[in-house]
Amino acid sequence: QVQLVESGGGLVQPGGSLRLSCAVSGITSQINTMAWYRQTPGKQREFVARITYGGWGIYADSVKDRFTISRDDSKNSVALQMNSLNPEDTAVYYCYIETIRGNFWGQGTQVTVSS
Repeated sequence: QVQLVESGGGLVQPGGSLRLSCAVSGITSQINTMAWYRQTPGKQREFVARITYGGWGIYADSVKDRFTISRDDSKNSVALQMNSLNPEDTAVYYCYIETIRGNFWGQGTQVTVSS
């Protein structure tokens, strides 16, 4: 079955950087859109960034110019480079993909920004 496994989360100080990765396995069709969402306790999951099959990136206003999304279709993976992190970026980050056979979520990875 399709599995998405995120990695790279952790604790970082304000102003620091982290790079999240998501590896997709069990997929036999083209992955159209790959994206990252995040969620904090008591709040709805919110959009962070997405990248189309053609490599076009779209970002939430709150992360624009700080985060960069990229994909490697040869490895069925997507990454999120996060710079200039602040405490408001603290959340569980989820990987998400859209394919012709359905849409899938990862289990999430915790990112904590704190001094």
